[in-house]
Amino acid sequence: MRVLLIEDDAETSAFVLEGLGRLGHEVEVIADGAEGLQRALLNPPDLAIIDRMVPGLDGLSVVKALRRSGSETPVLLLTALGSVENRVEGLQGGADDYLVKPFSMAELAARLDALARRGGSAPPTRLILADLVLDRLHREVRRGGDLVELQPREFQLLELLLLHSPNVVTRAMLLDSVWRFGFDPGTNIVESHISRVRGKIDRGGDQPLIQTVRGEGYAARIT
Repeated sequence: MRVLLIEDDAETSAFVLEGLGRLGHEVEVIADGAEGLQRALLNPPDLAIIDRMVPGLDGLSVVKALRRSGSETPVLLLTALGSVENRVEGLQGGADDYLVKPFSMAELAARLDALARRGGSAPPTRLILADLVLDRLHREVRRGGDLVELQPREFQLLELLLLHSPNVVTRAMLLDSVWRFGFDPGTNIVESHISRVRGKIDRGGDQPLIQTVRGEGYAARIT
């Protein structure tokens, strides 16, 4: 997949370039928003990753200009601004998804895969599996219409599983994305959090939605 990265931070650019390169993606990096916009219009990529605070032309303005031109290129907006209002502004401005810095490669890859499958057709504000609904803008989860109270890392874990659904998410991916561990700490931190999330969303005999795949990891899917 050809990816255009509009990002002026050298450390972030190197991280994305290396990580996506290892996954087989071709990444072009441009550090200026105005230049990145022209590049995206002249040679549309399969997907664009745009930092909100790039110089020349800010990322949100780049996204709006792309949409005014008729471009349907899926866009992932990078931002250090994690409030609901900022996420809504980005999505309403034409971005297909957002990712708050700092982020892990596992989470970035999962979001890009989800965008590629959808072709950027709609902002992924809600992830749905059976009667489970995860609202990514308002950080809210409901099962059968009932509110499910999750701690921040429990929410991140469930979000990552739903982004990959019905595919398996490995323990290493969960450690990297949710806890920012690039190694296995040798504890049962993943298993204990999975158990807590299951206890909250599968209460009262509801159909289990988080499956353990022996020797591989976990998957959010209906059996």
